[in-house]
Amino acid sequence: MSDTTANRTEVSIAKPARLGLFERWLTLWVALCIIVGVVLGQTAPSIFRAVGDATVAQVNLPVAVLVWLMIVPMLLKIDPRALREVGEHWRGIMTTVGVNWLVKPFSMALLGWLFIGMLFRPLLPASQIDSYIAGLILLGAAPCTAMVFVWSHLVDGEPHFTLSQVALNDAIMVVAFAPIVGLLLGLSSITVPWDTLVLSVVLYIIVPVAVAQAWRAARLRAGGQPALGRTLKKLGPLSLAALLLTLVLLFGLQGEQIVHQPLVIALLAVPILVQVYLNAGLAYWLNRRLGVAWCVAGPSALIGASNFFELAVATAIALFGFQSGAALATVVGVLVEVPVMLSVARMVRSSRGWYERGAMAARPLRSRSSAGSISSGAARHACPERPRRPGLRLFTTITLALAAILALLGYAIA
Repeated sequence: MSDTTANRTEVSIAKPARLGLFERWLTLWVALCIIVGVVLGQTAPSIFRAVGDATVAQVNLPVAVLVWLMIVPMLLKIDPRALREVGEHWRGIMTTVGVNWLVKPFSMALLGWLFIGMLFRPLLPASQIDSYIAGLILLGAAPCTAMVFVWSHLVDGEPHFTLSQVALNDAIMVVAFAPIVGLLLGLSSITVPWDTLVLSVVLYIIVPVAVAQAWRAARLRAGGQPALGRTLKKLGPLSLAALLLTLVLLFGLQGEQIVHQPLVIALLAVPILVQVYLNAGLAYWLNRRLGVAWCVAGPSALIGASNFFELAVATAIALFGFQSGAALATVVGVLVEVPVMLSVARMVRSSRGWYERGAMAARPLRSRSSAGSISSGAARHACPERPRRPGLRLFTTITLALAAILALLGYAIA
């Protein structure tokens, strides 16, 4: 890759790699949306029923618009040229793709069957068990696209690897999402409405990817990277506002169930939490065994554990409806996303010394003996020593404390 291309790539991912106000306190905003949605659902149920009935060809129009507003700005950040760089970190790419597509969807289904279908069954409404499992399957079926740039930044991740991995995942998702979801739902004895599933893939993956890439190309032609950056800056708050409004709609329609059974949210969070830590740990360990650089292993672990919850929410609504247990299960994924991923980022940073000792031992002897004569390509992708981030520890502690307080409140109410 030329230096010019490298510079363009670095610029294209520099701006998203920050926690803004909304991203920083996403768990708090989600909690507030739960409260607002439940209250409005109890006081003005006719409004939410009208929104839920605004459906054409099994597609809820308000939700479709909100999902496009969520997803398109995220996909605008993806540079398809990054696919050329896949070979630069093939071990990390291989590990992340394997965890994302061969382990995570199936481990989430297994955890759903174990916790929701067996251990927690007596505590959950029997009519919703299959729907909850379906929501968990949808949540684990595709990796995150946008927030991984933030997580990668927090662990000083190699930017070229992160961008190329996300671009590759998006390409795989176009063809793999529907077959994986159909297979796992079928194994769970859940009827698969294939026409609706395929329509969801077209509406919420293929169309947004095409629109985003056409829009990205137009902005780059019009004013280069600065023009694209201005567009992303304007669309960022709109994207998150659309996510929060979708949550208000979901919880407005789910309000009666939540008021009477708030413990459901806490129980649904358990398999999601186990899945995140399991797959993050697996990806991190495999990278260490393969001798992958730490600044590649960190984002690999976070991408391997991430969930594309925007797509999961939209597909759950399309397949099972607003008031389904599947929709509620995917929303719980949104609720726990930020605190759990921040805790993973903290673990990755604190374990750097342990990781690098093991990774060095795993590298071939010839690679270690020639460390003094690193090639220019390897030098560009080496992991630099970075100053510690005391703010990350404080922020992680506050966010996890907030999540714990919310969980305790839900348990007390139950």
